[in-house]
Amino acid sequence: MGLWKSCPVGYRPCKNSSEATTDDFVFSGLKKPAEEFSNMGIAAVSVTPQMFPGLNTLGMSFVRADIQVGGINAPHFHPRATEITYVLQGKVYSGFVDSTNRVFATVLEQGEVMVFPRGLVHFQMNVGESPATVFGCFNSQNPGVQKIPSALFGSEIKDELLEKAFGMTPKQIDKMRRKFVPKG
Repeated sequence: MGLWKSCPVGYRPCKNSSEATTDDFVFSGLKKPAEEFSNMGIAAVSVTPQMFPGLNTLGMSFVRADIQVGGINAPHFHPRATEITYVLQGKVYSGFVDSTNRVFATVLEQGEVMVFPRGLVHFQMNVGESPATVFGCFNSQNPGVQKIPSALFGSEIKDELLEKAFGMTPKQIDKMRRKFVPKG
């Protein structure tokens, strides 16, 4: 089979163990922030088996997020993973909403962690006076992510439905759609 052999369904092919090297199990890409911040003031580096082969079949992945002062990680959820977030530096208002719309939120500081259960909407905002850095760990190598604003206003959901759901005018819907037009 050459360099690759079969792995369980849903996983990348495994490298033949006789071809594995130490480099397959070391990843240095989290030393610095992503190069580009979004218009919401966040820059994220995701770490999955595609860029870090040592994670393959282990059922985990990571993310580093750097958040500018006042920046946010918009409400979103991961359909295939629970996330635990560790604050490396800064003060980050973090929370999630359960299935009864109860909010669990607090300001996390350096060294604190919070867990976001699988499939629940969660969010973060830098409320400190300096940039914040958080690391997230997922119990899936493919957690998926769906940002709520983009899913609603960057999709082809009928305007009429959004107008009724949010009590918004057509002009307001159009303004929101322009903000969340998919890139690429």
